Amino acid sequence: MTVGATGTDRRLGRARRVALASLVVSVGSALLLPGVGLTREPDPLRLALGVTGLVAFAAAQAAVLHAAVTPWLGQRRRHRLQTVLAVAAVATVPLVGPVAAGVWPTWAWLGASLVGMMPLLLRPRPALAAAAAVVAVAVAVARWTGGSASAAVVIAGGVGAGVAAVNGVQVWFWDLLVAARQGQEARARLAAAEERLRFARDVHDLLGHDLTVIALKAELAARLAPVDAGRAGREAVEVQRLAGAALHRVRAAVHGYRAVDLGEQLAAVTEVLRSCGVRCHVDRPAGELPAEAAAELAAVLREAATNVLRHSRAAWCRIEIVREDGAVTMTVSNDGVGDARKPDGHSHGLRGLAERLAAAGGGLRARREDEVFTLAVTVPAHR
Repeated sequence: MTVGATGTDRRLGRARRVALASLVVSVGSALLLPGVGLTREPDPLRLALGVTGLVAFAAAQAAVLHAAVTPWLGQRRRHRLQTVLAVAAVATVPLVGPVAAGVWPTWAWLGASLVGMMPLLLRPRPALAAAAAVVAVAVAVARWTGGSASAAVVIAGGVGAGVAAVNGVQVWFWDLLVAARQGQEARARLAAAEERLRFARDVHDLLGHDLTVIALKAELAARLAPVDAGRAGREAVEVQRLAGAALHRVRAAVHGYRAVDLGEQLAAVTEVLRSCGVRCHVDRPAGELPAEAAAELAAVLREAATNVLRHSRAAWCRIEIVREDGAVTMTVSNDGVGDARKPDGHSHGLRGLAERLAAAGGGLRARREDEVFTLAVTVPAHR
């Protein structure tokens, strides 16, 4: 595999374990039949050499299988593991080839296992060439040990091709899962980048003209100061007025940027969580909430959703909004904090929200119970 990933969520981790187990069963089963040859070898020295070769090949094979479903490993490490497997496979020819000579096609079965791994190691055309080379080696070993060349072709070529087909499908599905996960992460990064660009354009449009006028007015005031102090003073006052107006417009723009609609934020958070494999349930009161309370809750919801995606491996998330006794309470709960990446109740994001809510007359509480993290926020329904 050539894909890479920085990490996995819980569902992708389960899929990885299933894929690894399936590959081990598929490829490893072909190693049981060379073991039959070991039981039929009467010579102790050949038996010892055969066991050594088979164990070395199995260990190298296990390492390559693990790397095949561990996409965040570097290419250099993958190449080293594949080189070790190639060396172990070559060493099995003199070590395992003579085992049960003329009685059991020991190396042909090992060759079938090697052919079955080709989809994990090479692209289609090189894999076909390598598989043909393995079959040729199996025929050569059969002739060297007095075995059947046709049986070697059927076992190494036919059985190996069947194992390769199954493994190829498994690797293809795994690649699709990793690509889908990377696509979700790329889409989230793109959305954030587009939002930053939009805000940058808004600020540029707001400040570009004002700053140009301010610069010209300030230059004019500097030139007039030696010759007409009164007019220079009036220009300076105008510069001050323009600067204050520009500052007011920037603050208004930032306020509009932060004031996210709660309904839109709920829909966006639900869609993002579900696309990342987190079951999301939303329970909200009927009717519209006061605008100021909804704006405060939207800001908290955005930070809570970020924590769920970034700091946990949640399988479910529940968002509940209740309005009673002149206050609105929002509770966001999720599982998946039973590891080192659990959300920090004292993180800068939550601490900043707590200060903002306190200034608005509200409050924020965070707690953990087993693997469940709950964030509860209360804001006044009316200021």
